[in-house]
Amino acid sequence: MEARQTQEPQYNMLLDLRDTKGLTKLGLHANQIFHDDPKRLMIMLSRYKFVAKMLSGKQRVLEVGCGDAFGTRIVLQEVDSICAVDFDPVFVDDVNQRIEEQWKFDCYVHDMVSGPVDGLFDATYALDVLEHISPELEDQFMSNITSSLSEHGVLIIGIPSIQSQAYASDRSKQGHVNCKDANGLSSLMSGFFHNVFIFSMNDEVVHTGFSPMAQYLIALGVGRKSEN
Repeated sequence: MEARQTQEPQYNMLLDLRDTKGLTKLGLHANQIFHDDPKRLMIMLSRYKFVAKMLSGKQRVLEVGCGDAFGTRIVLQEVDSICAVDFDPVFVDDVNQRIEEQWKFDCYVHDMVSGPVDGLFDATYALDVLEHISPELEDQFMSNITSSLSEHGVLIIGIPSIQSQAYASDRSKQGHVNCKDANGLSSLMSGFFHNVFIFSMNDEVVHTGFSPMAQYLIALGVGRKSEN
């Protein structure tokens, strides 16, 4: 027989939420991560928390390459609104099927290589996207992103480091055609921003330590160059 009340009454709200709104579903990608390697879900979400704190107070934010957007809600806690785009309709459909009214954001299909997103945004971020963009298209990708930014907009790019690929699984490396080291990421970002700040990341910890030992790199671009 199913228990109708929890042993401690403060937890009955959990049953109320379950019965009135149902249980929240994982996104397509988050589900695979939780199924195969649960700790990676914490690592992935910690990247979104870093973005959220860096962009806290921004009004209009663009997420490029949102995938299943499972972590987008974390950024939404700190900003006024988010527009999330991805070039894959399968992921966009998954996102829109799971969006809840309390955490609503726009999500639609758009290929950032093909052109900017309509409108101007205070900030843009792209996590685990650039490594999927071929080197010959990266300038076009970056130019379209910066064209979607307001004059004082900021950009956050997060990618696996080139050094980390020696330890990555074959599946995780699929599609990774453009991983970089810290100098390479900084050089790319410096072509579009006057100020570039590089952070290293190991598991869920973001730091300013020795970048060749980083598993993941995060670049923050500030001061968009007007010629781009």
